[in-house]
Amino acid sequence: MPRRTAPRGSESFTVSSGTATLRWDGTSATLLLDGVESSNVDIADPTRLEFEYMQHMDAALDTLMPSPAPVRALHLGGAACALPWAWSLRRPGSRQVAVEVDPLLAASVREWFDLPRAPQLRIRVGDGREVLDHSRPGAHDVVVRDAFDHGSVPASLGTVEAARAAAATLRPGGLYLLNAAHGGTADARPDVSALLEVFPLVCAVTDPKVGRSQRRGNVVLVAQSAHPHADALDLDELDRHLRRLPLPARVLRGRALERWTAGAPAPTDPVSTPVTAASPRT
Repeated sequence: MPRRTAPRGSESFTVSSGTATLRWDGTSATLLLDGVESSNVDIADPTRLEFEYMQHMDAALDTLMPSPAPVRALHLGGAACALPWAWSLRRPGSRQVAVEVDPLLAASVREWFDLPRAPQLRIRVGDGREVLDHSRPGAHDVVVRDAFDHGSVPASLGTVEAARAAAATLRPGGLYLLNAAHGGTADARPDVSALLEVFPLVCAVTDPKVGRSQRRGNVVLVAQSAHPHADALDLDELDRHLRRLPLPARVLRGRALERWTAGAPAPTDPVSTPVTAASPRT
């Protein structure tokens, strides 16, 4: 049951990183962080995913692990916890951790919404990359990267080394799902280049205009870890699943993905410059 009756209009709150606004439309609440849409939850039916990119991520997981199979998931970026909330209800017995860098926001969403409690869903305050680097090897079926800082993905989560850390914490055949902005000044292709250096299977879930349109939007990237004794993600089935959505999407893969990504270098972590001790004065 919802914690409270949905209010009308908008409510604004101060959080550690700025201002959070809840914009209500009936029982549906959209969370905006400094004016940028971040999450949407329906307190009457938390299994309903309003944002298309979350529908795409859900389709990828459902293709590999059909509901109601429980999932062990690590979410880098918590916000309103819309996706882990939906998975918790659709997949009883799941164990999920949502990492949120903003401590006030992490505390507030527990007050605003009746989110599942630990161990079904833990909200951990911390830096996504630091948590990823220290995650237990093979501990997760899926890692979700949905972290943004004022509309941009933190640079530390878009490197080859971050992709390797994600692969390390996945079980064989596990999925790494990334929400990447694309269009205008945002470019999802370096993310793809980084994934291709680490994962044996990589694809993008896009609308048909990606590659031709420069409008800003979301591209979901899907990568599967090495799986010598696990099932490979069936991209044809994923494509069929995506076509059944209210706004159909397509799977970009193989040579088409490589052509789209051509010329985009894979980002790497900055190299630390060793500090040289000053020579003693004589």
